[in-house]
Amino acid sequence: MRGFSTNAIHAGQEPDPTTGAVITPIHQSSTFAQDGVGGLRGGYEYSRSANPTRTALQECLAALEGGRHALAFGSGMGASDVLLRVLLRPGDHIVIPHDAYGGTFRLVDKVLAPWGIEYTPADLSDVDALRAALRPTTRVIWCETPTNPLLGIADIAALADVARSAGARLVVDNTFASPYLQNPLGLGADVVLHSTTKYVGGHSDVVGGALVTSDEELAEKLRFTQNSVGSVPGPFDAWLTLRGAKTLAVRMERHSDNAERVAELLTGQKGVESVLYPGLPEHPGHEVAAKQMRRFGGMVSFTVAGGRDAALRVCAATEIFTLAESLGGVESLIEHPGAMTHASVAGSVLEVPDNLVRLSVGIEDVEDLVEDLRQALAAATR
Repeated sequence: MRGFSTNAIHAGQEPDPTTGAVITPIHQSSTFAQDGVGGLRGGYEYSRSANPTRTALQECLAALEGGRHALAFGSGMGASDVLLRVLLRPGDHIVIPHDAYGGTFRLVDKVLAPWGIEYTPADLSDVDALRAALRPTTRVIWCETPTNPLLGIADIAALADVARSAGARLVVDNTFASPYLQNPLGLGADVVLHSTTKYVGGHSDVVGGALVTSDEELAEKLRFTQNSVGSVPGPFDAWLTLRGAKTLAVRMERHSDNAERVAELLTGQKGVESVLYPGLPEHPGHEVAAKQMRRFGGMVSFTVAGGRDAALRVCAATEIFTLAESLGGVESLIEHPGAMTHASVAGSVLEVPDNLVRLSVGIEDVEDLVEDLRQALAAATR
């Protein structure tokens, strides 16, 4: 079996048979010539249905997650929407994390619930809480681990056992971990979801999503629905994501190195109430994370003494950390989840603390990042 970095560089990416190009071409074509009616060359007829550049990306992602089938989408939310259209019908029930990503909550609460889907938020770090949330109509358990933005950890193997017993599918949003740090299919998950905009793409220059599964029947249903609704990436977006994936392993090592140093700085720092990072021994999910992840990733959240205003001042005072939404790029970002990425959960049971700050720790020189946070906290809390 080939190693992760070898697959990232070679899976689905053989040299072009016509020219010998070692980099997958961008097949910037909407349609493909047929050798007679129905005589498709390589199975390609129209780029909504399939495109060779997208095929290369999908084969690579499947290899990285240890799955048999991968589908690339125009965004992570597009992937989520297609998956839930396939898995749920009116009257069905889904369990979501009590600290889910705001976009996921918005999709479930504002789009699917009016369609007749019922949902229950639950603390998925507590298997008993999950069992209590199940209903006879539960069809999907939707897990994030680590969660966005509170960095909660769920035991994927334990959730998979519960899902099997309940006759439900376990979906794991693996965006924060990336395929390099965690492989949920190997732990019993049915489907893995990624916003490939984040760590897989890694350069903040492309939006995309992906689903990976080893279930042949489910994969076929997903392909049919994806083609029917047209939730696909263009060939250039697929190419950019594929290019980013080649360096995923080395980037994730640096992200993790830097995040560990940042978490150490924030712990005990004046003006910081708490630090949320699964790499810290005091994190309640540390042991589970250490069991199912290679390392602990590049995301760090913390709460600021002084409430919302103090948190906003910290966000405004950094110089290297850029105030922006999203995450997983080579550059470091800072944001206030309550007012930015998670504004959609305001007033709900998923509302995040108003003094919470989320960091996407990039791959810059770590001493510069540490000093930037040190001066921002000093400026904001003096």
